[in-house]
Amino acid sequence: MRKKHAFTCIHCPLSCSLELVEEGGVVVQVSGNECEVGRRYAEEEFRDPRRMVTTTVRVRNGVIPLLPVVSTKPIPKPLVREAVRTLADVEVEAPIREGQVIYRDILGTGADMIASRRLDCND
Repeated sequence: MRKKHAFTCIHCPLSCSLELVEEGGVVVQVSGNECEVGRRYAEEEFRDPRRMVTTTVRVRNGVIPLLPVVSTKPIPKPLVREAVRTLADVEVEAPIREGQVIYRDILGTGADMIASRRLDCND
């Protein structure tokens, strides 16, 4: 039995409305895309949706109490909430340099969480 899935492409300002048709988990057709990137996006979202993770972790002795962190690559979408919950228990010591690894291999995904800014000590 064929099923239809709707997606909105996020790769450019066109925001194409995509329709993916699958049968038994196999992609049969993608329509609505203005370019090849849109077609690939719909197939990736159907097969293995992934997201970048951005959140904050607590900081000791920093000029501000929270440090923004970001994943080095997208992780499977179903793991995003668990990753954020895991990071809620993390606390780092200032000073922190931009790009510094804060948490390695979050949930076994191969993605590290890194500082997205420099954070100096509270002197």
